[in-house]
Amino acid sequence: MDTEFSFFGDQASTMLTLMVFLATAILSFALMAVVRVHGAVKRRTAGINAKLAVHADFSGAAPRRAGFKAADRIIDYAQKHYGSADTKDMKVLRRRLMLAGIYDARGVAFFFVARTALAVGLAVIAMLLAPGQGSSMYWMIIGGAGMFGYVAPSIYLDRRIARRKDEHRSGFPDFMDLLVVCADAGLSMEAALDRVGRELADSYPSLCSNIHMANLEIRAGRTMTEALEHLADRLGLEEARSFATLIQQSDELGSSITEALRVYSDDMRHKRLSRAEEKAYSLPAKLSHPMMICIFPVLFVVILLPVAVRLATGGFQ
Repeated sequence: MDTEFSFFGDQASTMLTLMVFLATAILSFALMAVVRVHGAVKRRTAGINAKLAVHADFSGAAPRRAGFKAADRIIDYAQKHYGSADTKDMKVLRRRLMLAGIYDARGVAFFFVARTALAVGLAVIAMLLAPGQGSSMYWMIIGGAGMFGYVAPSIYLDRRIARRKDEHRSGFPDFMDLLVVCADAGLSMEAALDRVGRELADSYPSLCSNIHMANLEIRAGRTMTEALEHLADRLGLEEARSFATLIQQSDELGSSITEALRVYSDDMRHKRLSRAEEKAYSLPAKLSHPMMICIFPVLFVVILLPVAVRLATGGFQ
């Protein structure tokens, strides 16, 4: 009997070790995928002025670490099956990745690998750590952990897109003001974009990286209108799209670009002031909820506590 229990105990220990190893391996692949995405974005942003670095990133000639080879194989497999698809959902996902600043060609594959690995890895970890094995709550915890891992990459993308849009929307009026100054100084539009991108690099790094990409497109042979339209697509702002339309109309009609930029810059400043006033006017309504939740219960306690004490001590008899 002791031998039988020892045998089953060894089996349980072996299965537990294998499950821990599996969970660790899956989470390691997920972390490597995230690191690869982050590294690709950092290389694209930091090396945007270095054409050789960009070319090396696209050609795939850069040396790879041995620890990432297995993750690269999985990502290549996912790219073959998901990244090349042209469905509506894939187009929406590529659009979201672009707005999030992930321009790597294998971004879709990174997303699917990270989502699958996180879902499976968190489910396995919950299976190992959740109490009440075999109960309905046990399986609910496992399902919840897997669901969280499945939706976590989408939540991360949405938060990253919102953060970048806030930066772009805040920096675009300053971008227009400096562009007007450069145009008044006699600089060409290409030189003005380059100068403004360098001036705003510390304040709005995401906006400036996109401006540098537009400059590289112009140097590569694209027209100013096409480069600005692509800039508007990457920024995700209607103001940037209107700016591209303004430059196109000024070029086609032969009107003064400087005067058009000055008028549009004034409009951008007024819009920013309107947004600030709107936020200020909405503050009282937002503050009413914390007041109701935090202040009113305290008032009730202060008012009713003496009455409760008197009732408890029989003071009203």
